Amino acid sequence: MLPTTCLCTQLRRASRGVTRRYDDALAAVGFGAAQFSLLRHVQRLGQPSISALAEAMGLDRSTLGRNLRVLQEQGLLQLGEGRDQRSRQVLISAAGVQRLQQALPLWQQVQDELNARLGEERRAELMQLLEQLA
Repeated sequence: MLPTTCLCTQLRRASRGVTRRYDDALAAVGFGAAQFSLLRHVQRLGQPSISALAEAMGLDRSTLGRNLRVLQEQGLLQLGEGRDQRSRQVLISAAGVQRLQQALPLWQQVQDELNARLGEERRAELMQLLEQLA
């Protein structure tokens, strides 16, 4: 890999490398890190509106919409009526909950490996730095 001092390039390289590790592990249950993250956010937020989910994930609505359609087609998510006719709620299906339960130990294994590689102090520092950049 060509050395660089560009922060953007280094962050993107690191992000791709980390994402690849999660994708490889989660492939055993049929999805990658992006789908896992989306399902977990829906699960943790309850029944969020599309706007609330987009904000929580730091995505624009159009990107989120594309990702939602993929999971909806797989029967893992459903879109329900929102508070008014302009909004929709995102609901995780029973199949989505089951798939998350299968994926969680795989995700945790990668988490544990990366946390061990960094060590507790460096991991905490990295999380703090990433939060500042986000």
